Amino acid sequence: MPHIDFQKTADVLPAAWVSRIIGQRGATRIKVPRMDQAYQEEKHGFNEARIVIDGRLELDVAGEAFSLAAGDMYRVQAGVPHAVRRGSHGSLPILDIAA
Repeated sequence: MPHIDFQKTADVLPAAWVSRIIGQRGATRIKVPRMDQAYQEEKHGFNEARIVIDGRLELDVAGEAFSLAAGDMYRVQAGVPHAVRRGSHGSLPILDIAA
C-alpha cells in the first residue's frame, strides 16, 4: 500500500464530512473524511470505528458524550445513533466494518 497522509487527503476534500475511501477488503472500508465541523445524528447498518490520529473528536453516542484525543478510538455499534459535536477537528480515519 502506498504512503497515505491522512491530513493531506482530508484537506483536498470539497466539504466537511465528505470522505474518500482509501482502502477496502470485502465489506470493510477505510475512509478519510474532512472533519472540521459538527455532523448531525446518524446511524448505520454496520459497525464503525473512528480513530483519532491528531486533533480532537467530540462524539455523542446514544446520548452519551465522549471526548477523544489523538491515539483514541471509538467503535460505534451498528444501529446506534451517534453525532459529532462542535470543536471536532484533525485527522480521523473511519473503518466501516460489516456487522
